[in-house]
Amino acid sequence: MKNRLAPLILGDLCIEVPIIQGGMGVRVSTAELAAAVANCGAAGTIASVGLPPDTPENRVDIPKSSIEHLQAQIRQARGMSKGAIGVNIMVALSNYEDMVRTAAGEKVDYIISGAGMPISLPEFAEGSNTKLIPLIASARGAGLILKTWKRRYSRFPDAIIVEGPLSGGHIAGYDLQQLETLKKTIRDEPFLENSVREVLALVGEYEGKYGVSIPVIAAGGIFDGKDVARFLRLGAKGVQIGTRFVATDECSAAEEFKQLYVNAGEDDIVFIQSPVGMPAKVIRTKFLDEVLRGEKKDFNCNYRCLRTCDPSTVQFCIAKALIDAVEGDMDNAVVLAGTNVSRIKEIVPVQDLIDEIVSETLRELEVDG
Repeated sequence: MKNRLAPLILGDLCIEVPIIQGGMGVRVSTAELAAAVANCGAAGTIASVGLPPDTPENRVDIPKSSIEHLQAQIRQARGMSKGAIGVNIMVALSNYEDMVRTAAGEKVDYIISGAGMPISLPEFAEGSNTKLIPLIASARGAGLILKTWKRRYSRFPDAIIVEGPLSGGHIAGYDLQQLETLKKTIRDEPFLENSVREVLALVGEYEGKYGVSIPVIAAGGIFDGKDVARFLRLGAKGVQIGTRFVATDECSAAEEFKQLYVNAGEDDIVFIQSPVGMPAKVIRTKFLDEVLRGEKKDFNCNYRCLRTCDPSTVQFCIAKALIDAVEGDMDNAVVLAGTNVSRIKEIVPVQDLIDEIVSETLRELEVDG
């Protein structure tokens, strides 16, 4: 269908459909999904975490293997699409700097960085034309990035993603107790709307003072065209959507993983304290029920993936549980998901999903006149 939405403009990068596909690890957002999204005119994102298969060969030099597999994923996506391809790189990664330098060296269109404050992101991507997009939860976080990047690097973000508590996966800006307290009202309260308004006001001051453009992108619980239209009306220039792209033909996760999304009910969504050091939103599985009962899982740390994880103290290995999930071993899996996963009823092609969201968005905006 013809897209009549205003494109998302990041400097000299034009994303015709103002939707960024969320970078979901481990091995959920890979080259095939990112390329399919980019071919539809939206922005396809590769998640950089946990890409190498767990083999003895890869364990010999995990940093080197991580770089090689990220390069391979980017090049594969580039071979499949001429659209916008980016990478999501968590600040908490033990090899964060290497992964940023690798993605920038491969000339990806953009890097999204959250799960921590990406204060040094411009340093690690210096000299590239890659667009840098911090992912934050509040105007306070946005203010810190804006001030620090201006002072240290004489630059501003190319866009800012504001993520609310309806998002899937690890949730920055909130602790587990806060999320448990908010659980009953989290769908009804305008947490993301309020944060987007506050960030828009702050960004507007910088845009006016320095003559720059810093698009604000809403994320966390964006499900359909009504949601997209709501945030475009607020002044956001685009949205990031993660959960819905799992239930697509092109997502590389196992069929069992996708079916868990299709079959999930509202009561199947729970919060846990992840070994990452942040709360995470997950779908109940046999493994999860055992963890919630307090069982400690035996494991060897073969990954050394996160600076914030101490293998000697954590209850289970998040990397192993996420790998088991994406490979279809649901009995040993942790499956990350957004609050609205229970609304997913079928697995569809990426093109159909984007067409549906764009069509709904246009209808909503036309109603406004």
